[in-house]
Amino acid sequence: MPPQRIRRHFIRNGTLTLYKGSNTMESALIVSCTEKTIAFFTELLKAASIGYIASLPSAGEARRLLLERDFDLVIVNAPLQDENGESFSRHTAAKGISQVILAVKSEHFDAVSALCEDDGVLTIAKPLNRADVWSALTLAKSAWSNRKRIQAEDSNLKQKIEDIRIVDRAKYVLISRLNMSEKEAHRLIEKQAMDMRSTKRAIAEAILKTYEN
Repeated sequence: MPPQRIRRHFIRNGTLTLYKGSNTMESALIVSCTEKTIAFFTELLKAASIGYIASLPSAGEARRLLLERDFDLVIVNAPLQDENGESFSRHTAAKGISQVILAVKSEHFDAVSALCEDDGVLTIAKPLNRADVWSALTLAKSAWSNRKRIQAEDSNLKQKIEDIRIVDRAKYVLISRLNMSEKEAHRLIEKQAMDMRSTKRAIAEAILKTYEN
C-alpha cells in the first residue's frame, strides 16, 4: 500500500488536517495478540522517539487501562482476542485524546477505512512493512500535534471570553453601585490591575466578591 493511500484516507477527516508543528508524542499503547507484531511496532515507536510504550492483547484490557491513564497514540492490530478491533479503535479515537492507527488485512482495508475515517482513525493494510508504518506514524504525529494546537487555541479563546464576561460584570456593578460611567469603571479596573500587578479578571472578581455578596 503506497503512503499516498494512507494520506488520502486520513486527511479526509477535516478536523485532523496536517499541521507543521513540533511532534511531541510521548506515549503509545499497542493492542495486539501477536508478540511478533508488538515487537515490530515497539521498534518503530522507539525510533520515532516515543519513550513510554505499553502493550495489551485485548480491547477489554485496553479499555480498562485507558480509564486509568491517557496515551498519545494507540495502535490496534486487528483482530484482537475479544473483538475485531474496529469498534474499539473508533471509540478510542472519538474521545479526541489519542491518535489511533488500525492495522487490518489488505482485503478488508477499503471497507474498514471507509467505516473508521470519520472518527479520525488512520487505517493501514497488512501485511505490514516498515515504510508504510513509518508514513502512518509520521501522519499520526503531525495530526496529534495539530489537534493539540487547536485544542489549546480553543481553550485560550474560551478563557478570553470568560475573562471579558467577568470584567464586564464588574464594570456593571461599579456603574450601578457607584454611579460610574463605563469609561471610569474600565479605567478603575485597569489601573488597579497595573498597580497591584494583577490581571483585570482578578480585580474584577474581587469587585464582584465585594459588591455582589
